[in-house]
This record gives sequence, structure tokens and C-alpha cells, in this order.
Amino acid sequence: MNHFSDTGMKNLKFDIVHDAPMLVGECPLWHDVESALYWVDINGRTVNRVHPASGKFTSWKMGAEPSAIAADDDNNLVVATRTGFVRLNTTSGAIADICPAPYDTAITRFNDGRVDPQGRFWVGTMYEPRDKPAAEMYVLERDRLRLAWSGGMTNSNGLAWSLDGRAMFHADTTSHRIDRYDFDGAAGSVANGRTLLSFSTDKTSPEYGGRPDGAAVDAQGNYWVAMFEGGRLLKLSPTGELLREIPLPVRCPTAVAFGGSDLRTLYITSASHGRSSEELAQYPLTGKVLCTRVDVAGRVQPEYKR
Repeated sequence: MNHFSDTGMKNLKFDIVHDAPMLVGECPLWHDVESALYWVDINGRTVNRVHPASGKFTSWKMGAEPSAIAADDDNNLVVATRTGFVRLNTTSGAIADICPAPYDTAITRFNDGRVDPQGRFWVGTMYEPRDKPAAEMYVLERDRLRLAWSGGMTNSNGLAWSLDGRAMFHADTTSHRIDRYDFDGAAGSVANGRTLLSFSTDKTSPEYGGRPDGAAVDAQGNYWVAMFEGGRLLKLSPTGELLREIPLPVRCPTAVAFGGSDLRTLYITSASHGRSSEELAQYPLTGKVLCTRVDVAGRVQPEYKR
């Protein structure tokens, strides 16, 4: 790995996990069995893997934009793409269809997704016109897709579960809001959604700190969220209190994941697509996959159950 540090960032050191910049890096996933990090490049239409110990990198080209991935209980990857769910065999490279997308793919695509404690794959959508809150949440369960809810959001993000599995966290990036729901694990349903934290939508303000994107929960139950266009990560308590702010050497972080043998390496994806030349000059690590060491462990992500 290459290294980057900056005394202006409170002496944090960031390692470059993969040097080639992603267009829209997303959904980092630590695969504990393989000791490998997976992630997607949405606009680049790739699923990617690196083994940090050796630096070995592998990439698979997808037929449509991938946005979320989950390891299944047969050591494959389930990939949510614009046109539907597929299963990727990372040994042979074979891709098999699971189910098609249930929406108009001209204006909507799947976005952020994670597996719940019971092994269901929850994936929300992005309504690309962004002129109304028309995104939806879907659940892939035993390879069958169902609608969990419709509306109330435009760009679904930030999925994660509390330690006891009784709460689900969710962000709508467009409205700059993080919500918390009561979660019924047996039924695979949510209820009683309420705002955990909201952020300023005034991008002209000097205090503008970005909008919530991908997230992860650590072993103490705290919620770590990437703030897109804010150049920072936030560590929040389960009740929404700000516990820590981590400045980053990229302006547009997209998601985070805990990994490594002790789950204390925090991996960070970011986006370079559509960023200005001035921003790219100011943040030369834009689009690269980064990591840093943190003082609390994360959790192994549940497998998707076929």
C-alpha cells in the first residue's frame, strides 16, 4: 500500500488500498473468509477485489451498473445492478441472473444495500430525476424480491443495523437526513421511522458539511457515515449524538466498511465522476480506495442466505 498523511488532519494516516481512481466507488465489503476487500465502481460497471496482504487485484465487468454487493452462504457474491440482481462466482467469473429489476430502468437504479442479521439483502433505489421522493426499498429473500416500502426518499443510502438487531438505520442522501426504524427481524419489516439526524441543505453556506451516504455500525453500536461533498466521516451514537469527526483527503467519500483481521481497519470508497478540475487538484486521492486504523472494531457482515 501507499501512504498518505497530513498534519492538518490531526495526524491521521490513510493507506491507498487501490491506486486506480474509481468513477463512483461504493459498497466496500470485507470478506472475512477470503481476507479480502470487495467494492463496486458504479459508473465504471465493475465489481472489484483486493487482498490487502498481497495487493492482488481482480475486477469483473458487469453488464449494467452495480451498486451493492453481498457475500452469500456459498461463497459467491450477490450483486444489485440497474437491471436486476445477479450472482457472481468469483472463482470462475460466471454471472447468473437471480431476478430482474421491478422498476423503470431508464429513470431508476438500485443503490446502497446491506444484509440484515437474518440474511436478507435490503437494497434501496435512486430515483434519478430527483424531482420527487419516489425511491423504494426492496428485500431479496431466498432469491425472491419484495417491496418493503415506497416513497419518502429519493436516494436510498446508509443501511445498517443496531447491535441487538432491533433497529435499522437509513439515510436519504438527497434530503440530507438519517432515519432510524424499529426492525422486526422475524418478519423482516420496519415501523416507526423517525429522524435521527438531519443536515443543512444550503450548499452555499461556509458551514455546509456534506450529505449522508454509505455507513457501517461498529462493535459498540455506533454509526459511521460518509459525508458526500463534506470531505469527512462522522461517528454517531445510536441516538444521533456526534462522537467524532474524521477529516478525509477526499471531498466525496461514498461509503465505509470495517475489515482486517481485527476489524479495526476502516475502508473508505470515494467518487471522482463529475468532480471539477479544481477539486481534483485539491484532493489528488479522489476516487481511490483508502483505509485508516481506528480504535474500535467493526463487525463481520452477515451472509446472504440463499
